[in-house]
Amino acid sequence: MENPINQFNNWLETAFEEGIKEANTMVLSTVSELGKPSARMVFLKGHSSKGLLFFTNYNSRKAKDIMSNHHASLLFYWKELERQIRIEGIVRKASAEESDTYFHSRSFESNLSAIASPQSAVIPDRNFLLNRIALIRKENTIETLRRPLYWGGFKLIPEYFEFWQAGEGRLHDRVSYTLKDDGWEVNVLAP
Repeated sequence: MENPINQFNNWLETAFEEGIKEANTMVLSTVSELGKPSARMVFLKGHSSKGLLFFTNYNSRKAKDIMSNHHASLLFYWKELERQIRIEGIVRKASAEESDTYFHSRSFESNLSAIASPQSAVIPDRNFLLNRIALIRKENTIETLRRPLYWGGFKLIPEYFEFWQAGEGRLHDRVSYTLKDDGWEVNVLAP
């Protein structure tokens, strides 16, 4: 395939068809302004040729890393299919409209948690969060709850894809796509 987005779509669709629970789970790796790497699991919430979309608190460690260093990578791994996809690129904030749309598609409980949690900050204990959620719930309904400005989406705009398929005797198939001025350069890599 000449377009890695099509290959990505095919593999993700296959993972869902095979019944892999939360096949849209991916490892997001960022690097801080001090050059320290960090990785965590997040959910892919949308994708197109314009990027891969995920959401978080803009005050979280991952968001701070992204704001100081826009380069990041994603990793999808489906053990059942013996496949993985590595994606590298530049991360930009999603539009306010995209963030609002996704926020209002979520459950009331999930949004209460998003508003109440000062993600990545040290808190005294779990009761701190439970009390904040109770207060927000008391003051809001699902209709009145609004997305806070400190929560929203990011898009990773791909510059590199690598598709890995396990092979017998560890003779794995690896194909990379690197974005160039005139399109995607495709290479076969040794396992």
